[in-house]
Amino acid sequence: MHKHSKPISGSIIFNSLNGHNTIVLAVNPRILHVVRGIMRAAKDIDAPIIFELARSECNLENGYTGLTPAMFSKGLHEAADDVGHDLWAIHADHIGIKTGNDDEIESTKELISAHIEAGYTSFAIDASHLFNFEGKTVRQELENNIKATTTIAKFIEKRMQDKEFGLEVEVGEIGKEDAHGRVLTTPEEAVAFIQALNENSVYPQVLAIANGSTHGNVYDEHGYPIEQVSIDIPRTKAVVAALKKANLAVNVAQHGITGTPRDLIQSQFPKGGIIKGNVATFWMNLVWDVFKVYEPELYAKIYGWTLDYFRPKFPDMKDKQIFGTYGKFAIAQFFDEIYAVDKSTVRAIEAYAYAESLMFFRAFNSEDTGPIVRAALK
Repeated sequence: MHKHSKPISGSIIFNSLNGHNTIVLAVNPRILHVVRGIMRAAKDIDAPIIFELARSECNLENGYTGLTPAMFSKGLHEAADDVGHDLWAIHADHIGIKTGNDDEIESTKELISAHIEAGYTSFAIDASHLFNFEGKTVRQELENNIKATTTIAKFIEKRMQDKEFGLEVEVGEIGKEDAHGRVLTTPEEAVAFIQALNENSVYPQVLAIANGSTHGNVYDEHGYPIEQVSIDIPRTKAVVAALKKANLAVNVAQHGITGTPRDLIQSQFPKGGIIKGNVATFWMNLVWDVFKVYEPELYAKIYGWTLDYFRPKFPDMKDKQIFGTYGKFAIAQFFDEIYAVDKSTVRAIEAYAYAESLMFFRAFNSEDTGPIVRAALK
């Protein structure tokens, strides 16, 4: 057991690494068995790490992972104490605001209060759904998003009192499509959005954009998972350049990295311009792969439940694709059994997660960035 290791503010991680050629790994550990392996890898290569779950994954009703913010935080603290890593943040990913009505704003504030009580140190406000298609100017199109994001950011600031916190905001809905394909964020939208927030005294460090990625696994027409190479690198670089040119101290969060080949990340991603790399579904897939071998009966139950439940809704979808897309909803259903698996299963998951996160850290160029963050902490 190491000395108690507390999460640090996301803002310290993002601000200290601003201008450095690196991406911070942000992990959505829907099943907490992966956390220790990832944390140990971060410690061994001395890199900061962010652990996050989205509103849909973890909320006051336990989300689809079966976790509340307090349970998530407790699991992370236990792992950090065990491993003894000092550079980690707890981030509320995708605090989604879909309508912006009073009830939703109130329930969002309740959830954020629970995050803060549970010791979260970083927040992502996602009001990207509130796009005004009737707007005549970019500012008008983004008006509702700006308003909701400002309201929630001010609430976080007030609730955190004088404590620093990380702030991510979202300008384009991730994975959104229209008649022409994926809708991408323009440099103009990104700049207008951040400038408007700054005018309201809201200063995010990170901006999530729509740049061709999608959440979750990607499939071919036969229902087989395929590599995700849809991320539009030139557009991403154009957004980064526009933010810099406008003197805005904001970098990009890349969502939906699962399925993106890591050699492509290493050679193509504009590191630093992309400051935060979200990897979510990947870690769940990893647990299922271990379960296939170590817990075949439990895996068969989880797989069977997912097909039974979702097959009637998607009669034309292939089995593999139904499980890959909707298997996440089985986590809460089989929560007790998943967390009661044998020690040998957990050891295999931790070892596998350790090795895979080393690959991400190398592709993200995050090795030995710890000293930069520690200097900022002082």
